[in-house]
Amino acid sequence: MADLAYLSIAKASGLIKDKKLSPVEYTEAQIARIDRLDGDFNAFLAPAWDIAMDQARDAETEIAKGNWRGPLHGVPFALKDIIDYKGLATTCHSKILKDNIAGSHAVVTSKLRDAGGVFLGKLATHEFAIGGPSFDLPWPPARNPWNRAHFTGGSSSGSGAALASGMVPAALGTDTGGSVRNPASNCGIVGMKATYGRVSRRGVFPLSFTLDHVGPMTRTVEDNAMLLGILAGHDALDPGSANVEVPDYTAGMRDGIKGLRIGVIRHFYNRDLIADAEMGDGIEAALDTLARMGATIQDVEIAPLADYAAVNRVILLPEAYAIHEKWFQERPNDYGELARSRIMGGAFVRAADYVNAIRMRAKLTREFYEAIRDCDVVITASSMEPACEIEDREANDQTYGRQARAPFNLTGSPALAIPTGFAQSGLPLSMQIIGKPFDEATIYRVAHAFEQASDWSSRRPPLPSM
Repeated sequence: MADLAYLSIAKASGLIKDKKLSPVEYTEAQIARIDRLDGDFNAFLAPAWDIAMDQARDAETEIAKGNWRGPLHGVPFALKDIIDYKGLATTCHSKILKDNIAGSHAVVTSKLRDAGGVFLGKLATHEFAIGGPSFDLPWPPARNPWNRAHFTGGSSSGSGAALASGMVPAALGTDTGGSVRNPASNCGIVGMKATYGRVSRRGVFPLSFTLDHVGPMTRTVEDNAMLLGILAGHDALDPGSANVEVPDYTAGMRDGIKGLRIGVIRHFYNRDLIADAEMGDGIEAALDTLARMGATIQDVEIAPLADYAAVNRVILLPEAYAIHEKWFQERPNDYGELARSRIMGGAFVRAADYVNAIRMRAKLTREFYEAIRDCDVVITASSMEPACEIEDREANDQTYGRQARAPFNLTGSPALAIPTGFAQSGLPLSMQIIGKPFDEATIYRVAHAFEQASDWSSRRPPLPSM
């Protein structure tokens, strides 16, 4: 069971295709591991064992007949519980929606099922993807497998915990101000927020209509590229969806990085905010590694991080409040304290401020792309420090906004979080790799080269004995 727990999607897929690994055996092993471990980490909000076993048996039968659907066929996955799965509750980790049964699959759910994926269940999130970590909700918050006393990051918290602990090889999260990349950073995994419009959001409960993204979360870069290839594509019924061709993200992933131009937004983490020394050193060591592999490293100066953070906040909060206004008027006490207080701020944003934020967003986006015109990708911090203790409310309040992820929700840029090492505490360190619109492939190329030059993605948390 331990050997199967940390199989990559790529490795598992090959074994399943060659009939050396049974999808039933694989799914049973993952379920047994979740049953053994999840009491410590609260990653799964709603397991779906009967569904998973039926789908695993169907996958095995198909493969026995020679009908292999692709790299996810017979491979387990799980969904952040703001993503619809037909016939199951989409609760958004909230009392408000505890009985909200989905009438159909989200588009991304359908794509994973059509690819032969085996659905294991729904994963914990912050309430409505904004209120957390919270202890006043119907379900407890997810905890970090590297140290259960610490925060997973949010809001795709269960996805981060499930992947890092070997409970599932593939999970989906959502990202409005960094909610795929934050748990990826805190849990030592790989999380991609693809270009705005690359992945359909239909069937996903919204936080902010103009900032939301759905993204793949995995333990390796190759797995992430494979998963995005399944998820990406135009959806005419999602008004934000882009009709852009989807490449094979794995095709050029092993081409190396010699001659690539990598920009570094250092002022985000050494001037605008001062990153923890170990976090900053981890990024610099990663840049040294990339330079030794033949990339050219150059500094990039853009607008201060505070400008991006302010604009993101002024857009996100009123959009969130507009979604929740009716419930705020009718049942405000059914929200947890953190979600209620954070969303309520949107009620007090003036229309003029919102319009000016939209205009400033366009200006910041133009300036950003002009500044990185001569770069293939850019690198900066994700979080400014490793995960804090989950029950330390003051530390969470102080550190939650100390990040450099929100700028790339504003610009719509593809951005990936990847581990860069570990602090002396044993908690993961990380960085972001950001690309130009719809050029996720170059991000994966750089990320894969770095991953292969280091061993960070092969490290495992010190879990309770199996």
